[in-house]
Amino acid sequence: MNDEAYWILRYRKHILTTGTTTLQALFPFGRAEHFGAVENLLPVGEWQGRNCMTAELDTLPHIPHELVPLRALHTLGGNEAYVLAGRAVQLLDWLATHRFCGKCGRPTMRGRDLFAMECPTCSLHFYPRISPAIMVLISRGDQILLARGFHFKPGMFSALSGFVEPGETLEQCVHREVHEEVGIKIQNLRYFRSQPWPFPNSLMVAFTADYAGGSLRLDPNEIEAADWYSIFHLPQLPDPMTLSRQLIDAVLAQKRKGREGEANADAPE
Repeated sequence: MNDEAYWILRYRKHILTTGTTTLQALFPFGRAEHFGAVENLLPVGEWQGRNCMTAELDTLPHIPHELVPLRALHTLGGNEAYVLAGRAVQLLDWLATHRFCGKCGRPTMRGRDLFAMECPTCSLHFYPRISPAIMVLISRGDQILLARGFHFKPGMFSALSGFVEPGETLEQCVHREVHEEVGIKIQNLRYFRSQPWPFPNSLMVAFTADYAGGSLRLDPNEIEAADWYSIFHLPQLPDPMTLSRQLIDAVLAQKRKGREGEANADAPE
């Protein structure tokens, strides 16, 4: 690769930016040799109308730069920069963790015709890994069920979530996770939206559902706390960049709009 391109370069789990907030100059631009990125280059897509590449760095290049965590790119460059860098990070992880064949142990090589690592000995292919996970926000009248895991930031609550198991549909996973984590039944399951989540390689698929019965019974290994919260009195919620917050905000907006409509209908003329 000797053409000029934008570069998403990772150094010790941080992304190298130019230190500017201008989108056109957020990621460094140039040829691979300008940044010491001469091996294991991967195409990521496009940034600002130009090709974008990614690579892992062993040493920092001699250019003005600032190292930032992946999450910070959402604030610095918006959702497009964050999603592109998230794809880059997942591809770099895939390249680093598939250097050897899991079947015969021989070194792998980059595929010529497929975006995969190939074993030249047994012809096994290794594609970038994606781990699907569900998320569900459950409603009970003017209340929503929020929970916190042991790894959450102090005071923060979110929707229930969990990874899809082999042989499951997304819908089956939602029902299983809800039953395992909080012990209740749900109904009226509805798809909301999905979001790639590169920590490290998830695809989050969000749903809404209605409470159908049962009392809260928390899984002590997964859930630290959970409760029904009024839409007008909520705990600390996840960051706006997350799908969980977008899911919660959408449900809250719908419920509050419904309450306003009922109030207007009951108001005297």
